[in-house]
Amino acid sequence: MSDETAVVPSQSIVGALRHSTQTMDLVIYWRSIAKRKWMILGLATAIAIATWLVVNTDTPIYRSSVTLLVEQNRARVSPTEEVYANVGDGREHFQTQAEILKARALAVKVVDKYDPTKHPDFDPRQREKGWQDRLKQQLGFTVAEPKWTEYALHEAAIGSLMGRMSVEPIRLSQLIKIHFESADPATAAEIANAIADTYIESDRQARFEMTGRASEWLGDRLEGLNKNVEDAQRALQAYREGASIINTQGLAQSGASSHIADLTTRLVAARQRRYAAEHAYNQVNTSKDKLDVLPIVMHNSLASQLRDSEREAQKRLDELALRYGPEHPRMLQAESELKKLREQMAQQVQSVVASLRNEYELAQANEKAVERSLSEAKSNVQSINRKEFELASLERAVATNRQIYDMFLNRFKETRASQEIDTNTVARVTDEARASQYPVKPKKEQATSVAFVLGILLGALISLLLERLDNTLKSADDVEEKLERPMLTMLPLLGASEAKSVGRHYLEDPTSVFSEAIRTARTGVLLSSSDEPNPTLLVTSSVPGEGKTAVAINFALAEAQTKRALLIDADLRRPSVAAKLGLDPTKPGLTSLLTGAATFEECLQRVPGSSLYAISAGPAPLNPLEMLLSQRFERLVKALAGTCDILIIDSPPVHLVSDALVLSKLATGVLFVVKADSTPYPLVRRCIRALEEVEARLFGVTLNQLDFKRAQRYYGAYTGSYYKYDGYTNTSKVAGRGDAVVPATS
Repeated sequence: MSDETAVVPSQSIVGALRHSTQTMDLVIYWRSIAKRKWMILGLATAIAIATWLVVNTDTPIYRSSVTLLVEQNRARVSPTEEVYANVGDGREHFQTQAEILKARALAVKVVDKYDPTKHPDFDPRQREKGWQDRLKQQLGFTVAEPKWTEYALHEAAIGSLMGRMSVEPIRLSQLIKIHFESADPATAAEIANAIADTYIESDRQARFEMTGRASEWLGDRLEGLNKNVEDAQRALQAYREGASIINTQGLAQSGASSHIADLTTRLVAARQRRYAAEHAYNQVNTSKDKLDVLPIVMHNSLASQLRDSEREAQKRLDELALRYGPEHPRMLQAESELKKLREQMAQQVQSVVASLRNEYELAQANEKAVERSLSEAKSNVQSINRKEFELASLERAVATNRQIYDMFLNRFKETRASQEIDTNTVARVTDEARASQYPVKPKKEQATSVAFVLGILLGALISLLLERLDNTLKSADDVEEKLERPMLTMLPLLGASEAKSVGRHYLEDPTSVFSEAIRTARTGVLLSSSDEPNPTLLVTSSVPGEGKTAVAINFALAEAQTKRALLIDADLRRPSVAAKLGLDPTKPGLTSLLTGAATFEECLQRVPGSSLYAISAGPAPLNPLEMLLSQRFERLVKALAGTCDILIIDSPPVHLVSDALVLSKLATGVLFVVKADSTPYPLVRRCIRALEEVEARLFGVTLNQLDFKRAQRYYGAYTGSYYKYDGYTNTSKVAGRGDAVVPATS
């Protein structure tokens, strides 16, 4: 690690320190507001006074209120009201009545009935002229009077009534308050009671008209309903006669149902017989060669007898065959009998087979006959069902029409009866409006207080906005956070009397805070340039007016106490070192030395009261930059740096001209001066970046003209330690060191 990096804090260390000392946003906001507290209070006071003056010019407004009781569960003469009255239940009904009170229709009825245009609140022709019209008249302008027609006056009265009226439903109750405001308390009470009376009367009239319309409509509907009942009855009777339906429903259906059940049973039996006959018949067809051994043949009585006879004949034939030969008469007779029996057996088998075929065909025919009968019975039942369904439909139509007719007839009678009785109204007045003794508007104290609070809020917002837009440097934290460069010292803002002699302040008041800050900067430069035996320090700033010359002079005076110091005014465009130090303005300076018009001894001046030597700028040249870029100037700087312990150069600002960039190449390091609460930090950053681009070495930043008390109070900057050095500073001078400056060779 080099010595330079060991002296100058690294960026990571600076960032860590900056992060550790970062102030909370809320504290920053509070300090911003506290900094401009008098401005905020002044703005709030001005707004409050203006509001109080405006409120005092307003006309007092009085309010009167009438209370209505809206009854939801009121007595009803007939249920017709429930059918035709468009009123909800519970809160819906209550809210509906409140909205009716706010409606324009009610306001129109009040205006038509009571004609409030006799009051100035409702007649625009009787109102006082506004301040705009009065101002125009005072200025001599003609104010045209509007022409009011009857319709326009009527509409203006309605709008004024609706604008001055308010409806307030009282929660968890059936009460509604109607408020009316007017400049006349008697008018306010009168109109409030008129609104309530008009509402009650309008509701009663609407309900009466509704009942009358319902009665008329029911009467018209009854005629049509009676005709519908008669038509339905005639259609029912005609259908009964056409369908030959005599008895009531169900008798014909019960007989048809029993007949279908009997036919179904018979069909099952016929199918069983057919299955049996079919099975036997199929056996005969499949066993044509062995019909005699079939069970159905063997179960036949005649076939059984013939089989037994055949067996006996065969047995006799076998016995005779043992005695006689085949030609014996008895053998021939036995064979003849056996043959005859076999023929009879064959005939009997054919007879049984024929009977089976006949039985099978008969079973099939019987099954088909039963199926046809069952199908016809079902068709008859379906026909009966259709007739009974149509009959039931006609009977229901008759019953429905009769029921509707009876209902409308009852409603008609009830409605006719309710027209002759005054039912309970929707609402009634529980508390009439009375003239108020105290106005409700304007509320002077409240309006003034609110205006004052709003003024404070507005001022706070403006303060925060100004703080947000302020991009200047106000503290050491700002320098390290926004510039990301080390800070050497903070110089306090001097008073008016001290500022006049700021160039010699270090000499005149060596124990002041300003002088101690200069010594702090001297220590920082000493540490940063410890490896340089004869450092050259360039003092510059961003723009004019930041106090760089005063810093350079006082820094040079501080260095002259212990070292051989030389101050050069290289600001050839706007020199000010000679004026601030009280030097002889007629003596030659730097320009004379560079042009050879004067010698070094002629240009060198000693500051009165100190061991500091200085060279003023001299006459203003036509080409100051070319003069500073010359090799003669470079050799001069190197020669002067070798003959003194420290060389301080006051240069022009960086932002305006490039002189400082040229001079920075000849200097060991740069001391950059920034005026607090004045110079925008983006401009400072650009200037420092420009110096670094030409490889200038920045010793640090000096924050000049900082109001320490204000910074500590509003920004939280810790500057209290600077006030504690009075009486502890070392003001002794090192004698004889200032005389050792040797003239440089050209």
